[in-house]
Amino acid sequence: MPETPVLDIAHLTKRFPKLVALEDVSLQIPQGEIFALLGPNGAGKTTLIGAVCGLVKKTSGTVRIFGHDLETDPLPPRYFVGLVPQEVNFDPFFTVRQVLAFQAGFFGKKADPARIEELLAALDLTSKGDTITRTLSGGMKRRLLIAKALVHRPKLVFLDEPTAGVDVELRRDLWSYVRKLKAEGTTVVLTTHYLEEAEELADRIGIIDKGRLLLVEEKSALMARLGERRLEVRFGQTQTALPAKLQEQGMVLSADQMGASFIERHGTAKAPALLGQLYAANMEIAEVSLKAAKLEDVLLRVLQNGGGAEVSA
Repeated sequence: MPETPVLDIAHLTKRFPKLVALEDVSLQIPQGEIFALLGPNGAGKTTLIGAVCGLVKKTSGTVRIFGHDLETDPLPPRYFVGLVPQEVNFDPFFTVRQVLAFQAGFFGKKADPARIEELLAALDLTSKGDTITRTLSGGMKRRLLIAKALVHRPKLVFLDEPTAGVDVELRRDLWSYVRKLKAEGTTVVLTTHYLEEAEELADRIGIIDKGRLLLVEEKSALMARLGERRLEVRFGQTQTALPAKLQEQGMVLSADQMGASFIERHGTAKAPALLGQLYAANMEIAEVSLKAAKLEDVLLRVLQNGGGAEVSA
């Protein structure tokens, strides 16, 4: 039998009086996956997370967590879900360690000093453990939010813009810890505008816009299908023309006749193969640049095409 998805969303819709925030969204996420949900501001990412986490009342559709339908059995799965929200939200009158101990209690867990110290170390908060939270810097408050979401050892974690406005060091620390969570079997749903995070961490990518889930695909397959690589070559001397075979494959001579370019897409020749043909033709090559496909380019391409059938190589 197929394994029950950790998160199973079917035909989820959320309507406000003047806005459809989510429109017929269906999505399944298995255990141990890192799933990146991407899209522009206002696309519906936070609304979707809120509907799953009980912060937004859905209009229609079903949400199941660990097989439990949240409409009929909402409480049991909540104990195994962690959320890092976009907004800072903790009591400013307690220390960092106290906040984490209280947070564990909200999920029916006894205070676990070892777990608290593990998170403080992982997020570089150990030196701030006895600091009153209202005196923390913005970056340290963001670190504390992440620790709060993880202190009760959730099996499903939502990271909603977890590194917004923080330094590169925290971003790298979080990447490392997310990989550790995955290795332990934790499922992670990530939203971020730092697309290098999604490119670095995600197993699958979902792209949402105007409340509609446009695309869900394995990251590697998506990059191979829609990503583009650009080959730029500069010659040691002017060239009157490129070999006919290279022209047929799409390589273009520059206007100054001192260079050539080629865009590799799904179904075209591979850029390194064309470069090899240039060398085989004994053309004097002075400089080579190969720019790899980026997730940002793929995201923009999908959004511009609305996720329809026209989004193809």
